[in-house]
Amino acid sequence: MIVSNKATVCLWFDNDAEDAARFYTSTFPESALGEVMRAPGDYPAGQQGQALTVEFTLCGISYVGLNGGRYDDAKPSNAYSLQVFTDDQAETDRIWNAILGNGGSAMQCGWCKDKWGFAWQIVPRALMEGMADPDPATRQRVFQAMMQMVKIDIAAIEAARKG
Repeated sequence: MIVSNKATVCLWFDNDAEDAARFYTSTFPESALGEVMRAPGDYPAGQQGQALTVEFTLCGISYVGLNGGRYDDAKPSNAYSLQVFTDDQAETDRIWNAILGNGGSAMQCGWCKDKWGFAWQIVPRALMEGMADPDPATRQRVFQAMMQMVKIDIAAIEAARKG
């Protein structure tokens, strides 16, 4: 693996880091698949030729997917989530539907989980603007609207912001 950055984020997969990286890079903007390092021989979690690590860029951030095999202590949790900001409802819907349509599941307040168990926050910029409004009453209305949602509905957020 030749990584040019000083640091990168490493995501542990049982054995399908390459599939995950291909899905992520085809779904999210400013993303690209990088080098795939393949096993030169058989090893405890796999066989010669299988991907060991997969470099990819996701929304401009460097990642390495590691095929580490099944290991209970390496399961993803909501303590680590990937937050993606969207510009409009169409982009929000496209990303949300891609994750759910690829075996993911919906969670509250714009969160969802992909089929590999990683949590995603699909956050429209309109929500962040509403939550940063200088008026505390507006922030409260936006917050209350969001708390009732699964996928974020920008029109409902904007209506709450207007009061």
